[in-house]
Amino acid sequence: MAIKMSFKYLATLLLLCILNLISVPVQATTLWPIPEGVKTVEVNGYPMAYQDTGSGTPLVLVHGGFSDYRIWSRKQIPIFSKFYRTIAVSLRHHYPEKWNGVGNDYSIEQHASDVAALIKKLNLGKVHLLGHSRGGGVVFNVAKMHPELIRTLILEDGSIDSIVPETPEKQERRAAFKKRAEAARADLEADNPEKAAQEWWDNYVGPGTWRKFSSPFKALILDNIWSTTDDGDRGNVNCDEVLKFNFPILLFTGEKSSKHYADSYKELRKCRPDLPEPIVVPNATHIIHNTNPKFYNSAVLEFLNNH
Repeated sequence: MAIKMSFKYLATLLLLCILNLISVPVQATTLWPIPEGVKTVEVNGYPMAYQDTGSGTPLVLVHGGFSDYRIWSRKQIPIFSKFYRTIAVSLRHHYPEKWNGVGNDYSIEQHASDVAALIKKLNLGKVHLLGHSRGGGVVFNVAKMHPELIRTLILEDGSIDSIVPETPEKQERRAAFKKRAEAARADLEADNPEKAAQEWWDNYVGPGTWRKFSSPFKALILDNIWSTTDDGDRGNVNCDEVLKFNFPILLFTGEKSSKHYADSYKELRKCRPDLPEPIVVPNATHIIHNTNPKFYNSAVLEFLNNH
């Protein structure tokens, strides 16, 4: 009897070990160095890097253009990870990859598919999903493609142009974006990344913008410099699809942000009048989480705690 019991115990233990191995994602193989403390998982054939901190209900942070998982490292992750399992991703072709602009898989749709695949691969279940700027466009498209993965959706100056009707202003903005991308590609192909970055930012925000950035922020941008060649497409999410979103949504814009983010939110709220007014973060520019982190973090946590 003892031998029989022992065999059953060992068989059960072995089965649990096998199931545990199956459920834990294997670190993906990469062709570039991975910084200490960063993990990778294979999604859609790509080794996606992410930083995983804390425990509890998952909160997934998706950066915008010119940046990567590190944009959240100093001012958000130490706060959010006290209460939530906080996962900051680096999208396809962003740092730590050293991308050279080759390929046709740098798109909102591809990035949205990758984020959804990461959520599934890590067995996260429903997540709080937060996206900044272009990353807002990414998470907006995740919501369209995989609403079953989302507990709440947070847009920080979310780039959700697809919800905005075609107007001369929108067409002009898109043309300007394309012109910046073409100029940046020409500078990069001439092996002049700093010129590409300076001209992009000075053209977008105003003369002297690049010069005012801190050295660490400039380094972050230069690590992701080929994202300046993004064509500005933000996927295709329409009102009918937004009406199917069955999760709470929080909207942020900065007091000093470009007006078109608030305009996009107005169009979104025409589709969904039940959505609350966007939170306008005082004294914040487009990178809201960096320019007024105390206000921003408090508002995010209050929202998450209520859902």
